[in-house]
Amino acid sequence: MRNALPRSRSSSPPAPAPGFEALLDTARMLQRAGQGAESSGLLLRGKNLGLVCESESDVDALLFRSAASALGASVSHIRPDPAGTRPVEGTGLLDTARVLGRLYDGIECQGLTTTLVRQLGREAGVPVFDRLAGANHPTAKLAQRLPGGDSPEKKRELILQAVLLFALK
Repeated sequence: MRNALPRSRSSSPPAPAPGFEALLDTARMLQRAGQGAESSGLLLRGKNLGLVCESESDVDALLFRSAASALGASVSHIRPDPAGTRPVEGTGLLDTARVLGRLYDGIECQGLTTTLVRQLGREAGVPVFDRLAGANHPTAKLAQRLPGGDSPEKKRELILQAVLLFALK
């Protein structure tokens, strides 16, 4: 069986195959620990994550928040355009990215262009994810490889947690 996953239009190129296996191993470990395991809630304690999206009630936003919070991280909602104007560009974008990088240990972007997410990632100095919790992200397909009777949503949450652990530890 090949380890490479199809590339998503909205994501960065997939990680090499060993990265996928390491993510699966970590997700399996979390799966075995169980949802209510106390130790899982401490793994990202003290980490602050930014969630850039229009609505906190969007299914992808809820999935990201659930995955991060279950590991003990704090998640703050950041509206991408609170004033209803155009996105910040140029020097303003660079300044915004640097401030976000000081405030957060990682940032999940949902609903922004891939170009804008990449610019934020270059300047923020922290991991910046492009629709990591999205149903079209390669991690969603990777979650299908997890064993057991967990729901597809729970398996996606476990893979998200594995990604967060690798990126933020």
